[in-house]
Amino acid sequence: MSLRQIPEAPGLPVRPQPAVGAARRARVALISVAAGVLLAVLWSFELVDSVIGDTVANTVLGHDAKATAITGTTAGLLFAFVSGFAGTFTACNIAMAASVGPMSQVGGAGDTEPAGASLRSLLRPVGWLALGMVVVSAGYGIVGVLLGDRLPQLSTDVVDGIPVRLIQSSVVFGVIGLALTYLGLAALGVLPDVFAHRPVARVVAMGALVGGFLVGRPYPLFNKLFHWAADTGNPLYGALAFTLQSLGNVLLVTLIFAMVVLATRGRFLRWMADPRRAAVVTGGLLIALGVFTVVYWDLRVPAHFGIGWFPTMPYN
Repeated sequence: MSLRQIPEAPGLPVRPQPAVGAARRARVALISVAAGVLLAVLWSFELVDSVIGDTVANTVLGHDAKATAITGTTAGLLFAFVSGFAGTFTACNIAMAASVGPMSQVGGAGDTEPAGASLRSLLRPVGWLALGMVVVSAGYGIVGVLLGDRLPQLSTDVVDGIPVRLIQSSVVFGVIGLALTYLGLAALGVLPDVFAHRPVARVVAMGALVGGFLVGRPYPLFNKLFHWAADTGNPLYGALAFTLQSLGNVLLVTLIFAMVVLATRGRFLRWMADPRRAAVVTGGLLIALGVFTVVYWDLRVPAHFGIGWFPTMPYN
């Protein structure tokens, strides 16, 4: 909720006003944009993809996740979930952390019974996020199996030195990043909010964007999963595998959200019920991670292949 009702004068109708003043909105937006750009500059894909991602996947599966072939349906579905969890902090998934803000506005902040409030406050936002996410990821799993190698995401072709699959990544994540940024500016009251007074719709939309990460994901473990699903020729396997991948992607953030809600017995959600806090937290996260997504995938990645320029850290 980013608006509050303020009477214009005694006896006159009320009209919606931004919950955050103009100066504070501008300050939060600028700081968030700067944070997103800085994160894109400092980001180490070697650390999150190889050191963290591969290590987690290898440890959980008990073998080299990249080198070991997927040998059956059960192994493939397990690989889907584990590789999704291992890719939590990759550049093609980290923006899902922005879902914490919208989810915190859907819980039962007004419930008076602590235990019931905490449980309802947890299940409702997680359920709505999962709904939006599963619809997109399962749908893309079906499409992915049906189209197979005709999708740029599975292509090994190169155009002007850039892999075709990364071109798809830049387009998809550019659009998703712009959508996140818009939602953040809308939450602050800078732009019209299409989800004003509809927090559930906002969470479902966030889930759909998280599910959409799969459409552009170049993560090697996901690429391996995608090839396996396409090779089965079974759209249902594709739908289930991609759904498990998405669920693995949000597992850690969901657990953290759950622990905070349960540990505070719903007090965190009541704290977030304040329109000004909600606008700042939600807007700030969405803008920062939206800007990061656009800058990383549409400026930094092309610069890596000689298109444009982007600052490079010594460790990259």
